[in-house]
Amino acid sequence: MHEGVLPLDWQLLGAALLDLLLGDPRWLPHPVRGMGWLAQWGEGWTRALIPWPCLAGMAAVALVVGTSTIVAWGALEAADAVYPVLGSVAGIWLIYTSVAARDLAGHGREVYDALKTGVLPQARQRVGRMVGRDTEGLDEREVVRATVESVAESIVDGMTAPLFWAVLLGPAGAVAYRAVNTLDSMFGYRDERYEKFGWAAARLDDAANFVPARLTGPLICLAAGLLGMQGRNAWHILRRDGGKHPSPNAGWAEAAVAGALGVRLGGANYYAGQASVKPHLGDGEEPLVPDHILRASRLMFATAGLFLVCCVGAAVCRKIIFIA
Repeated sequence: MHEGVLPLDWQLLGAALLDLLLGDPRWLPHPVRGMGWLAQWGEGWTRALIPWPCLAGMAAVALVVGTSTIVAWGALEAADAVYPVLGSVAGIWLIYTSVAARDLAGHGREVYDALKTGVLPQARQRVGRMVGRDTEGLDEREVVRATVESVAESIVDGMTAPLFWAVLLGPAGAVAYRAVNTLDSMFGYRDERYEKFGWAAARLDDAANFVPARLTGPLICLAAGLLGMQGRNAWHILRRDGGKHPSPNAGWAEAAVAGALGVRLGGANYYAGQASVKPHLGDGEEPLVPDHILRASRLMFATAGLFLVCCVGAAVCRKIIFIA
């Protein structure tokens, strides 16, 4: 596994700092855009060559994840060969492009600002950039629910999961995870077009998030307690409702966040006009209001910080064991 001059723990810290400082500026080249283009091209190519949608989807996943990982590994090796410090810089940049805490909080803040100024149509439009459900007819409460659910679920796939895979497999592992997650967001739909073709992408994303989600849930509860939120209730709701979500992983973060905020998440969502009813998570002692968006974002940052500390500690311990 590539580390470069700077050890992995310093690369993790550098990547987190870059994310806090820069977020995801549109002018900066980002691997996810390349992954998206490759996924679109790969879908057309595999569907044309392979008549079985499920098998074609597997081929597309192998193409995108394999190419992304090889390119990332090659870039690290090439940068290290030119100048060792460049290898570490490349590692920091690759991990940085795999996390998205500031960008996620920024999207949530945009929804919050629109709601606080009373511009509900703008809030619906902005939350539509965060979720896949229909947002045109949502009232204020449903806009808040959609935003909080997106922030909660993205604690895992936007921060803790890429850090987890970076610790296990280095910067290229974070890129591989981001490729898997990107494919799921593009192909992981249960509609006529993607139910079979997207099966491999969805199942691989479930597998990649399985351990990170189960590590993240308890950390959300701890972060809630540290922030003066309802930490004990978060743990209670996590244990009671975490397994109710149809996704094997999303419920762990969403249930913990629901308990921490004292709200109820879940319910009916609409996708292309079709209803999809998900189990409720939490007891709903508090009605959902715009301020819950900001509280969810603070909880996300605190959880990400705790997880980063754990990852840095794991990287240091592994280095000590390796040297010993």
